[in-house]
Order: sequence, then C-alpha cells, then structure tokens
Amino acid sequence: MAATNEKAPAPNHADADAPPSGSGLELTTSLPADAKTNAAGVPSYLGLTGNKLIMAITVTATTGFLLFGYDQGVMSGLITGQQFIQTFPACDAAVQGDYKASILQATYTSIYELGCLVGAIFSLFFGNKLGRRRIMQMGAVVMIIGVAIQVSSVKGYHAGVQFCVGRVITGVGNGMNTATIPSWVAETSKSHNRGMLVCIEASMIATGTMIAYWVDYGLSFVKTSLNWRLPIALQVVFAVLLLIGVYFLPESPRWLMHEGRHIDAQRVIAALTDDTYDSEATLLQTRLIMQAIEQSHQLGVVKKRNMFTNGPTQHFRRMLLGASSQIFQQIGGCNAVIYFAPVIYKQNLGLSENLSLILGGVNVTVYALAACGSYFAIESLGRRKMFLIGSIGQTVSLLIVAFCYLPNTHQSLKGSVFGMFLFLTFFGATWLELPWLYPAEINPLRTRTNANAVSTISNWLFNFAVVQWTPPMLDSLKWGTFLFFAVINAISIPMIWFFYVETAGRTLEEVDLIFAKGFAGKESYVHVSTTMPRYDDKAVQIESERLHLEHLAKKRLVAEEAIDGTDVAQGFKSKAPKAAKASSSTSKKLKPKDPKKGARVIAPKKEAAVARAVIHKKNTSSHASMLEKTIATQAISKGKLTIMRGVADETDEGRKAVLAKK
Repeated sequence: MAATNEKAPAPNHADADAPPSGSGLELTTSLPADAKTNAAGVPSYLGLTGNKLIMAITVTATTGFLLFGYDQGVMSGLITGQQFIQTFPACDAAVQGDYKASILQATYTSIYELGCLVGAIFSLFFGNKLGRRRIMQMGAVVMIIGVAIQVSSVKGYHAGVQFCVGRVITGVGNGMNTATIPSWVAETSKSHNRGMLVCIEASMIATGTMIAYWVDYGLSFVKTSLNWRLPIALQVVFAVLLLIGVYFLPESPRWLMHEGRHIDAQRVIAALTDDTYDSEATLLQTRLIMQAIEQSHQLGVVKKRNMFTNGPTQHFRRMLLGASSQIFQQIGGCNAVIYFAPVIYKQNLGLSENLSLILGGVNVTVYALAACGSYFAIESLGRRKMFLIGSIGQTVSLLIVAFCYLPNTHQSLKGSVFGMFLFLTFFGATWLELPWLYPAEINPLRTRTNANAVSTISNWLFNFAVVQWTPPMLDSLKWGTFLFFAVINAISIPMIWFFYVETAGRTLEEVDLIFAKGFAGKESYVHVSTTMPRYDDKAVQIESERLHLEHLAKKRLVAEEAIDGTDVAQGFKSKAPKAAKASSSTSKKLKPKDPKKGARVIAPKKEAAVARAVIHKKNTSSHASMLEKTIATQAISKGKLTIMRGVADETDEGRKAVLAKK
C-alpha cells in the first residue's frame, strides 16, 4: 500500500491545543527585551528569518563540509610529489621500497582519521552538554591549530612526527564538526526540504575534494615546499568562515528546549518559521517539541546507555541503522578511489604523473557534479530507493574495475578507468550524502547527539581502516581489491531492503511516531514508514500522546498481573534485584503462580527493559528502583500489597519482610 502525501487531520480532542499535561513547562507570549526583530515583529538573526535564515545555516554548514572534503582530498596529490618527499623522505618508494613506502603513505594520510575519531568521541561525551554551536566553534579552532602545526614542519627537525601530530589535531576538530553539523541542520530545517539541505551540505565533501585536487595539480608545477604547504594552509580559510557563521546564527531549538531554555527555543522557532513569537504556528511547534522532550524526561536522566534500549522509542535499533549507513559508506570502497585515484592511475595502471593528476581531478569533478543530482532526488525518490540505487550501481562499477584490471592490457585498463568514473558518479549521487542525513533524522532527540556521534565514530574508524589497508591490498591483491569492495556493496542491498526505514517528507517527531506505532502494533517498521499517512503537527502531538498513554497503561497492567501472581514475563528482558540474585538457588525453585511461595513482580525499568523480582518471604530486596516503588504504591492504593520498609540482611535468618501479602 503506497503512502499518501496528504496530511492526516488532527483528531477532534478538546484539549488538542493545550500543553502536555503535567509537563510543568510554561509557554510565554512576550519576546525577551534583547531579542532583535524585523519590521513585522518576527525574531531575526543577521536580519534573516524563515527560509533565508535556514539557507544561511545551510551555507555555514556547507563550509564545514567543504573543509572536510578539502582535507580528505588534499593529500592524494601531495603524497607522491617530489617536494613533499624531499621534506618527508619516509614516503619515498626509491628509499623505502614500494611496499614499505605504500604503508607509510597510507599512515601519513589515514592518521588524520584517528584524530577525527577522537573528535567524534569528544562529541559523544560532551555534545549534549556544550550544544551544537559551541562544539562547531571549538572544532574550527582546533583545526586551525592543527593546520599551523602541519605547515611549519621542517626537514631534519622530526618533520614526519610533527606533520602527523598536526594531522591528528586537525582531525580532532573535523571529527567534532562532522558529528555535530548534520544534527544542527536537521533540527533547524523543515521536513519537506530537510533532505535536500543536508544533501547540499554533504555534497560539499565532493566539492571540497574537487577543489583540493585542482589546487594540488596547479601547485604541482611549483618546485619549492610551497608546493605542499599552501594547499594544506588553505584549510584555515574554510575554518575561519565556519567560525564566523556559527557565531551569528541560532542554536538548535530542540537542544535549547532540552536544556530548559524554553524562551530562547521559542524565539528560534519563531525566526525559523518566519512568524511572530506568540503566533499559533510558533506555539504549536514549541508544544510539539516540548511534548517529545517531556515524554523523554519521563524515562529518566539521559545517559549513554539509553542508546542501548528499545521499547516504543527503539533507541538501539535506530542507532544501529544510522551507524550501519556510515560503516557501509566507508567499506564500500569510496576512499580507495577518492584518496588514491592518482596513485592507482600512476602506480597500478602505469599512467604518467601529470596524466594521473589530471584524471584524478576530472574524476572528482564528475564526482562533485553527480553529488548535485541528489538535491531533488532525495525527496522525490526517498532514502530507501536512493540507498538501493547507489549500492547496485557501485557493485556493478567495481566489478567493471576488477574484471577490466584482470587482463592487465592497455585496452582493458581503460575499462578500469571508466569503472572508477562510474563508481564515483553513483557514490556522489547517493551514498556520499545519505549516511550524513540518515543518522541525524532516524535517531530521536533524547539520543540524537550521542547516536549521531556513534555513527560518526563508526565512519572514522572504518575510514581509517580502509585508507590504511588499501595500499597494501592494491600491492598484493591488485584486481581482487575491487572485487572485495564489490562484494561488500552487494551485501548492503538486502540490509537496506529489510531494515532501512523511509524518512522522506517526515518531521523528526513523525519519525518517532513510526517506531512507536510499529512497536505498539508489532509491525515491521519499514512497512509502517511506507504506509503511515502524513500527519500535521497537531495530529502528531495527539497521536504521540495517545500511544504514550497506551504504553503506560500496558506497563501498569503488567505490574498488576504480576502482583496477582501471573507470569507475564514472556518476551521481556528480565533482571532480578540484587538480593534475589544472592539466593538464586531458592529463587529458581519458585513457581511464579504459587501465591504461597511468593509473587513474581514485573516492574517497568527504563524504556523497554522489565525488571523481574521474585519476592519470597525469606528473599527480599531493599534495592527497588523508583519505577518499582511507583508500581508498588499504585498497588497499595488498590489493596493488593502492604509495604513494610526495612533493611534486609542476606545472611540473617530473621531479616524483615519488605513486601508481604495484605
């Protein structure tokens, strides 16, 4: 059944316009005195509102990804250049031998990815605390410091060590940026163009790589160390532009709301929607975000382990979906082609250095142009189709490269060159952008920063691995290297078909609703994503509240049935309290439905986990969770239990009972 594009009307509830009950969060209708507004009274940033403001955010974000792409491509044209080798002789094949030189070349290039990994880990632990803008500003400053260290390397003064340290530091800054920018863009854009905006941002990776290739080629005619110092130093230009742009633009309203800065969040929402601070549209959007956060807060304090829970929110599944897209992007062979195209043309295909650089530049130019094709297809085709088209196209392209490489004749090698061009065309139009968009929109607000950081960590970890192993693989396996990457791309096809949820045209809150409905109805999440009608903001608010209340009611019913001695633990992940574990031999003998022996209490714990406590007259626990106490309190009101609080001594036969039948 095809999904309709029409918005489902909101159910007719009398309290639809009211904030979530019990939220304790008040909406304000008066704009802060220090807020800047335009002539229409709409809050503004740099004098911009609505689509113009969103475009300014996108342009700033693209600067960050231009920097990412530039640094990704800049080393490919430098690593085998004579001026670079004079400063860093460890990379000279004539001195080290082909195999050892290839390893060192890979290390000089890939060590940058280790820095990116560290930056992404930093964002994982401090991203929610510091916010989107502050992380990006810090990342830009760190990158500038790293660039300064790299370009000041001098032969004879541990130049190789200094250069690698600078590469790592630059990578730390880039890792912080790439883990944060997609979330910032996704949380400040509208559902109908979120995909296009993130695609524009991610496509700048290809544009940055193209700029780096042609800068390298132009400076290849310079016979001084400026040949490699200037291309690396140009990264500072992009970092400064990012720093300035982020300073003047707004923070994510969802992050502000999550941190309790409701007035600031409402101001940003008004500016993004191009409406007044107290308009109905602004208040409705604010309430919707507020409701999602309030429901999230009911699950407790946000912790890293929240990413490994499921239940209605499906945090773990969603984190895996986002991270797997980043992993498949890296192990699909993109960096084997992007980083080492000139090296492959020169050393493996036997072309001249000048022709290799030209082909490398043309290759990434095609790559950048193909990336522009994703701007409109991303919303019309959707995420799933784009993923599938990319995987199939990349598989075919790499098979062409591998089997044309195998005969190793001049004519057949032309086929390999064509295959590499075809690969980057498919990759640039699909898999380049999608893994940067998908984690940012598939993960819920509660875990978005952490899960997005995990996705980026996965990207840089496998990026490092691929860049490190590609040169020795090419040296040993030759055509088999491309066959290996073709097989990886083929494996991704069924994974996408069965597990990747469609998110095109959905608000971030609608994406949450897809997983809540799938969990409640025990349906395939992919099926729900393609058949669920489009909801407007008010309908999302009401439907989310309905599903949330149904889930709470089910948890209450589970606890009550358990207190009555009914074993409802099937299908749930159980965990016994500490005291119960201490006497597991006794607990295992208990029959759940035997009221004389005791009752098995199933109490909800976090989102989906259900803690199982076997309560026996001689086995009691004083380590009940807050939710367990809540369930017990509800049971008391119904005359089911009497709680006698006391401290249980596991070795004392005369210990007091904490829970007893009334």
